Amino acid sequence: MNPSPLLSQDPFPQSAAPLEEACAPLPRDVAAALLFAFSRRRAGDTRPVLVTAPKAWFVEYGRPYGPGIAGVPLILAPAASLAEALWVMEQGLRSGAVALGLGAVEGATLAQTRRLDFAAKQGEAVGLILSRGLDGLSAARRRWRIATQPGAADPEDDRAPGPARLLAELTRGRGERPGAWMLEQDDETHRLRLADRLADLGPPSIAGTGAPSGLAA
Repeated sequence: MNPSPLLSQDPFPQSAAPLEEACAPLPRDVAAALLFAFSRRRAGDTRPVLVTAPKAWFVEYGRPYGPGIAGVPLILAPAASLAEALWVMEQGLRSGAVALGLGAVEGATLAQTRRLDFAAKQGEAVGLILSRGLDGLSAARRRWRIATQPGAADPEDDRAPGPARLLAELTRGRGERPGAWMLEQDDETHRLRLADRLADLGPPSIAGTGAPSGLAA
């Protein structure tokens, strides 16, 4: 297992770009990547979230459960092929009917991701590609590597599980330096925030990160 990268002291990029990509290197990281993806929708945007992928992806990883994600309205669109999933994602983004278009479209070409980027801008939405690797060219403005991390201890009971945590590593961002941030789920806002008390992993607090009230997304 590769050691965790040193956490960045740069501000976390809170505002999502029109198109981003999140890589889940291992099967255990897929749930964390989904949590990260849902957090990239713009705060206050109440439009539904579109999730599309070839049917085999839903068979392998299961279907996201909307009520378990702070009641986010979901549109699940299993596709017969990669080409169909790309078409569904593009049309959904362009329509303006969704806040976030999330697609497990492994192997999309540069030209195809450019179309997704343009569609997200047109629909004033956020597009996010889920992948298992960051090989190849992509029009995604940011490319992330997401890894599941041990949760923090419950502040009121050391034996109870605390907030879920993940490590978000920015491997490429236009005009941005690569970096890594430890994020955890906020049970009150149902969004991700920068985690504090990061023992042995980097800066011990969110001071100086630029994230208001500790919220990362």
